[in-house]
Order: sequence, then structure tokens, then C-alpha cells
Amino acid sequence: MPKRTKKPKSKLLRKEARAAYLYLIPAFIGLIVLTYIPLIAVFGLSFFKWGGTGAPEWNGINNYIKLFTTDPYFKESIKVTVYFSLLAVVGSMVYSLIVAMLLNRKIPARGFFRAVFYLPYVLPAAAVYIGWSWLYNTEWGLFNYILSKLGIERLMFVSSSSQVVPSLALIAVWLSGNLIVIFLAGLQNVPRVYHEAAEIDGANAWQRFWHVTFPSMTPIIFYNMLMALITNMQVVTPALALTKGGPGKSSYFMSYMLYNYAFKQRGKIGLACAIAFVLFLLIGAFTLLLFATSKSWIFYEGGDDK
Repeated sequence: MPKRTKKPKSKLLRKEARAAYLYLIPAFIGLIVLTYIPLIAVFGLSFFKWGGTGAPEWNGINNYIKLFTTDPYFKESIKVTVYFSLLAVVGSMVYSLIVAMLLNRKIPARGFFRAVFYLPYVLPAAAVYIGWSWLYNTEWGLFNYILSKLGIERLMFVSSSSQVVPSLALIAVWLSGNLIVIFLAGLQNVPRVYHEAAEIDGANAWQRFWHVTFPSMTPIIFYNMLMALITNMQVVTPALALTKGGPGKSSYFMSYMLYNYAFKQRGKIGLACAIAFVLFLLIGAFTLLLFATSKSWIFYEGGDDK
């Protein structure tokens, strides 16, 4: 039987391939310079004792040992970061999907409401947290004023160690306008024919959502969940602008701890780099877990496999 010979690529295909590689060069350079080199540098510095000036002093794995054995706040900061991330991610996903579904309906001034719900995402972070600090104020804040009128005991919000993380997570949920926009775009791409077929079969609104809308939206849900997870695991702005890690280190996020060691305490840049690398590994672990479980619930249109 004669051997099959590979057909030579046409000049046009080779030209397109060369052009594609050329256009990808700036992206590769940016990825290497802005991501991979800093990551390698951080990992390398985590093995040194360095104050930012002078020659770094080799410290081996002592920075990591100190974090997990003698540091009084590191383990607690991991718990706080994970707790905040779970609350913020779940809340953002539920809130943004519900709002997107409402904004996808034919309602008066729909464009105005879409802009209103997206606006918090583009506001300056400092202004957002200052505004929420007024709302959360124990004495004259709007929320406690409403609670007092309803006969409910005032809440401490960011002044309470048990309430501060949920209170900050609520702000993160309110800031999820980007997720609303992405969900809205996904909802507009759900084939109308599926809904019409479900209506003919007598499906109610909940059944149409659960069996038509939700499966069609699972790739978008996965993307938004991944982006929200990565963003909220690196949270630092609430602690910087509002709580300073308090009260009692109850909002002492890993990124804020990293910031304190790197910029507020002399000679601890190596320790800060160790925290940064542990945070990188933690985010990577959650990301891999999300990818590993996604095959069981993501539906792709036109495919038999999930």
C-alpha cells in the first residue's frame, strides 16, 4: 500500500502563520516582562533577607518556616482571605446573574439602569470605601438609621470582628458591575428557540431558567467565577482604605499583610515575597480545583460532552 505523503503548505498559509507569530511577539514580550520575570524575581527574593537597599542576605527557607510556625498572623490571614473570597464570589455571582436577568427584560429606561448598575465598577476605589464607611457608621450611618426605625438593634459592621468580613464582602458584591455586563451579553446569546420549545412543552419560568438558561450560561458562569475568585483572593483595598486590617486583625488579608511587610517594616521584603508566593500558590490551587470540577457542570452548545 503506497505511503501517504503530506501535502506541502501553500505559500498563503505559511505567510499567515508568519504574520500570526509576528503579531504575537508583543504579547509574548509583555507576558514575559510583566508576569514571568516578576514572578521568578519574587520567588527568588523569598529566600533572602532584604530591606530594599544593599545586598540581599541568603536566608534559605527560613522565611517560609517563620510564616507557618512563628508568625502570629499569617495563618489567620489565610483564613480571612479565603472566607472573604468565598462570600464575595458567591454573593457576586448570585447578585450579578439576577440583576443581568432583570436588565435583559424589556423594561422602561433599560439603558439607564444598565449604566447605573455598571457605574460602581468604574468609580475610584477610595471614594467607594469612604462612602460605604459613612453608610456603615455606628452612630449616624444610613444602615443603622434604617435599622433603628425598624426597631432592630444597631450593628457594628466594620467595627466588629465578626461582622467586618461580611460587610466588606457586601461592598465587593456591589462593585461587581463587570460581571453583570458579561452575564448580560451571555443571556442575549441564549438561543430563543430553546425557550420557545420549553414554553410549548408547558415549562414555567423556573423550569425554563433551570433547564434552558442556566445550562446555556454555564461557560459564562465559569469565566465570571474564575475572574471573581482571582480578583477577590488578592483583596487589599478595603483594608487599606477602611479597616487597616482591624478590628483585631479580623480583616488582615494576605495582600495587606504583604503590603505591611514590604513597605512599612524595614528588612522584611524577603518575607513579603514569601507571602506573595504562598498567595500565588493558593490562588493556583483554587483555580485548578475550579477547572477540575468544571467538566461535570459546564454545557457547551452543540457538544455531547459537558
